[in-house]
Amino acid sequence: MTKLPRDIPAKKVVAVLEKLGFAVDRVSGSHYVMIRGSQRTVVPYHKALRIGTLKAILRETGMSVEEFADLL
Repeated sequence: MTKLPRDIPAKKVVAVLEKLGFAVDRVSGSHYVMIRGSQRTVVPYHKALRIGTLKAILRETGMSVEEFADLL
């Protein structure tokens, strides 16, 4: 099992989500709302995302840690 990478910048998370077909719906303050069909997730646009936040994004999108690590 692959470990979840630490200190991933939001810019890279947004890029991975865009590779999966998500698009930026809107920006509200420092948060990007990404959508793909009826799926929606919010990415706080900070220098480094906390582990819990990244886990929640992966859970909302249905992506495994291995898939995420491969797309980085």
